Amino acid sequence: MFKVVFNGVEYNVEEGTTVRQFFERVGVRDALGAKLNGKILDLQTPIRENGHIAPIYQKDPESLEIMRHSLSHIMAQAIKEIYGKKVVHLGVGPTTEEGFYYDVEVEGVRIKEEDLPKIEEKMKDIIKRNLPIVRRELEREEAIKLFESLNEHYKLDIIRRIDAQDIISIYEQGDFVDLCRGPHVPHTGMVGAFKLTHIAGAYWQGDPSKPMLQRIYGIAYWSQEELEERLRFYEEVKRRDHRKLGAELELFLIDEDIGGGLVIWLPKGGIYRKILEDFWKEEHLKRGYQLIYTPHVGKAHLWQTSGHLEYYRQNMYPPMEMEKEEYFVKPMNCPFHVAVYKSKLRSYKELPLKLAELGTVYRYELSGVLHGLMRVRGFTQDDAHIICTPEQVDDVIHETLDFAIWMLKVFGFEDFKVYISTRPPEAIGSQEQWEKAESALKKAVESLKLSYEIDEGGGAFYGPKIDIKIKDAIGRFWQCSTIQFDFNLPERFDMEYVGPDNRRHRPYMIHRAIFGSIERFTGILLEHYAGLLPFWLAPVQARIIPISSKHVTYAKELLEFLRSHKFRVEIDERNERLSAKVRDAELSKIPYLLIVGDREVENRLVSVRSKAEGDLGQKSWEELLEFFTSLTEIKVC
Repeated sequence: MFKVVFNGVEYNVEEGTTVRQFFERVGVRDALGAKLNGKILDLQTPIRENGHIAPIYQKDPESLEIMRHSLSHIMAQAIKEIYGKKVVHLGVGPTTEEGFYYDVEVEGVRIKEEDLPKIEEKMKDIIKRNLPIVRRELEREEAIKLFESLNEHYKLDIIRRIDAQDIISIYEQGDFVDLCRGPHVPHTGMVGAFKLTHIAGAYWQGDPSKPMLQRIYGIAYWSQEELEERLRFYEEVKRRDHRKLGAELELFLIDEDIGGGLVIWLPKGGIYRKILEDFWKEEHLKRGYQLIYTPHVGKAHLWQTSGHLEYYRQNMYPPMEMEKEEYFVKPMNCPFHVAVYKSKLRSYKELPLKLAELGTVYRYELSGVLHGLMRVRGFTQDDAHIICTPEQVDDVIHETLDFAIWMLKVFGFEDFKVYISTRPPEAIGSQEQWEKAESALKKAVESLKLSYEIDEGGGAFYGPKIDIKIKDAIGRFWQCSTIQFDFNLPERFDMEYVGPDNRRHRPYMIHRAIFGSIERFTGILLEHYAGLLPFWLAPVQARIIPISSKHVTYAKELLEFLRSHKFRVEIDERNERLSAKVRDAELSKIPYLLIVGDREVENRLVSVRSKAEGDLGQKSWEELLEFFTSLTEIKVC
């Protein structure tokens, strides 16, 4: 017997009573499922605990999970009907934030993007059949026999890993059977509008030593209008894909023959990085940071002391042996920054000490998760470590957060989500340290009038942190800046300073990154601006286009004039039509075109065309210089 509260009234519920039976008892109609203590159940699931229950209707956001889960099964059934039950082996098919996917293995067949419409048509056929979706619960041995008969070895693997006391349930629709906890809609005909979007690879259980399955993704909403709106969004995402833009704009290259997740910056990308990094360094120097450079490798004992070999080794590259000692390429810069701090005994008068580095690190990521610049194996962190006294913590955090927000605004980001992660159950450091650190984080956020959310217990074991997410031009939020306390490394490396009492004390240490990494931030920027970078950051700021060969001499004079004032300008001398030259420049996302013909040569003018704003008319050289100079000024709202 269970006690369930519905609409403020407590009911006794017999064991084995399903959600549907309970709702019939209390007069609830048209529900797709229920929330019981926050968990989503479908109508066929028995109630097995005390708590509060509420119906889920189609209008409720939770209904999407029920519907999308059923679509993943419908897709799996469609794949089996197309390719054959005996050769299709099912992995897992959960829901996602916008839809669903299923991991499948099809013997001798590689499903391609062009096969998706065929699968969609078969899914629509199954939906039209309006097949009842039936839940059954099996004993372990019964389940094993069933899935052995179906030759579903991945399902058998799941069953053998299910705890002995857990319930094993299956769902059936027609002759299709799947191992699943649910939830599902009552019939295949009770689903919404859907679209299969793409295919990716996924190792079984995320283990690269196990088979690679094909992961087929779909999105789904209740209405066709919602689906089409989302598809338009996906088209915009595709248009802004930084991998496509990076190739078109000749910024960077990732070559599998060199190594997955390893970025080569092409000449235009090299110019872009120089501008970005010079700006970063100048702004840090203005604020009292000291720039350092540290090695790419370090002896094993360094990573043993830091704890990386104990807690992070699976993400580190294998060691190299040199002179009978092991060296590791660095996954993080922190231990080297500690070494700089410890290079001499520090006085409280030297603190806060702010060490900054554009430090390249290497982390082993599975090939299946690599994604352009967003997920790589070698990347450059805009790293800084601030070492301070307890009395300086409040001011340091305020200044650091203010700097991070200012820097992000420079790059055109105005909308932020801020999260403060607090002490987890297992943590190092004293209660006093945690309280002081968490208080400093909250004070800084509130003093800058930023709204924030608390992630209770979400901090790392070694300290609380602030995470900043930035909103891009099409509404996506990206994790970017982090300000993280660390009570671990000061202890492990025995960091000290001499206080005003002439005694030695343990400092506070704060990790800080604003961009996160140069690579990922660049990917975000490219997608935010759809490749049309701000004038001051663009590798090529303007292209001069002479209308004919007789205007080339004048165009070259203009080129030298602008370059002498340090603007990044190039000239298109090709024997092509003007329209072709303009089109090529626009495809290259060059902010300004400078067109010169007879009238411009005669009057020493230039016709200016903006990629963003169109024709700006004619300007003298001096007016153009003044205009370009104004565009290089850093403006923050």
